[in-house]
Amino acid sequence: MPHAQNRPKQRLRIVEIIANLSDRIREAELKGWLGEVGGLKTSREAAAKKLTSLDRSNAIGQPSASGRVTDLGLPTRSAQS
Repeated sequence: MPHAQNRPKQRLRIVEIIANLSDRIREAELKGWLGEVGGLKTSREAAAKKLTSLDRSNAIGQPSASGRVTDLGLPTRSAQS
């Protein structure tokens, strides 16, 4: 499973990108580059969403804290009168 093996490296890289963007935001704020701040914040938010998505995809199929996978069943539609 080459894809699964790359996930820890991908996650680490995204964390590095978020940290770098945070540093660049601070620098831009200090120098008064307000347009740059907005763009960098947008990029950081996108990277954070990507990290959340990656974490969620890693958790799919993993046992819960109790060691069991919980079956939530399927939703059903009730007949309307």
